[in-house]
Parts: sequence; structure tokens; C-alpha cells
Amino acid sequence: MEAALQIVSIIVSVVLVILVLMQAKGSGLGDLLGGGESGGITRTRRGLEKTLYQVTIVLGFVFLMVAILSFALNN
Repeated sequence: MEAALQIVSIIVSVVLVILVLMQAKGSGLGDLLGGGESGGITRTRRGLEKTLYQVTIVLGFVFLMVAILSFALNN
């Protein structure tokens, strides 16, 4: 069981890091693909950006739960 939790923890953490890096502050997904934002105009997340944001939140929660479960099983 410990090994399974460690593997899940590693996989979730790698995916979480990738998702966070895809959401560079101050730039949208359009900047990643070559587009640009004009000025300092703020806008709401839509489409893929909103989905990435929500998946990041869920994976953060999953990582927290796996870490707590791993701690509880080891003590």
C-alpha cells in the first residue's frame, strides 16, 4: 500500500507542476501559442484556461489527500 501511495503521489505531483507551469502569471494560454495580450487588461478565464485552472485545484486537493493518507498509514 505504501508503494502505491508513493507512486500516486509522484504522478500527481508531476502533473500538478506541469499544470502550474502552463498557467504562467500574467500570461494566458494565448501567449503560450504565440498570441499576446495588449496592455494590462485583465480578463476572465475561459475555455481551456478555465479547465486547466479547475483541474489544478482538483489535483492540488488530491495531492493533499494522498499526503494525509500516506502520513496516517505510516504512523
